Amino acid sequence: MARGAAGQTQTRSLTLDIQAVQKSYARWAPVYDKTFGAVTNVGRRRAVDYINTRHGTVLEVGVGTGMSLPHYNSAAAVTGIDFSAEMLGKARTKVRERGLSQVKDLIEMDARALTFADNSFDTVTAMHIMSVVPEPERVVAEMARVCRPGGRVLITNHFARDEGFLSRIERFSAPFADLLGWHSDFSIDRVMGESGLRLIENKAWPPFRMMTFLLFEKL
Repeated sequence: MARGAAGQTQTRSLTLDIQAVQKSYARWAPVYDKTFGAVTNVGRRRAVDYINTRHGTVLEVGVGTGMSLPHYNSAAAVTGIDFSAEMLGKARTKVRERGLSQVKDLIEMDARALTFADNSFDTVTAMHIMSVVPEPERVVAEMARVCRPGGRVLITNHFARDEGFLSRIERFSAPFADLLGWHSDFSIDRVMGESGLRLIENKAWPPFRMMTFLLFEKL
């Protein structure tokens, strides 16, 4: 009985987490591009610039309002997924109004349980979503699963610092995660444990070196 109760509690917790994400992003969708989107734009552009040096299919996990989509070159074949219908609505509008032929599909999907087959994409990326999603370890595992051997997995995100002024702000903000829509005290260790991935690059990016770019190779 205790095991069953614990399982039910965990299921309720995960449901509440994903509901919090849905509610938060429904609130942020109308203004995301000019708020959080503006802060993270440099990292997003640099990540896409790297992807544009490669060839083949691309999966963007947590595509949001589609801020990155206009920057993929015309030779790309991009699929975007997101759990927020409101965010995807904004992304679809961008694709339609700007004629973004490089975007092949935008799908509402849980990043923890991607419906794509193993080894489906040459490049898989997640830009500034790891501190938002429940169970980021599962998200990274799914990204690795659908990436082809020899392919690349890119993650850009803010990770908590161990010391300094910003670390104090991160700790202060942590209790407001559901309201903010992201975890300010998110540890980089939570995305580094996938055995099928080999870390190639780890770089600090603007603004103020707050963002981190991680590049992995699928083994």
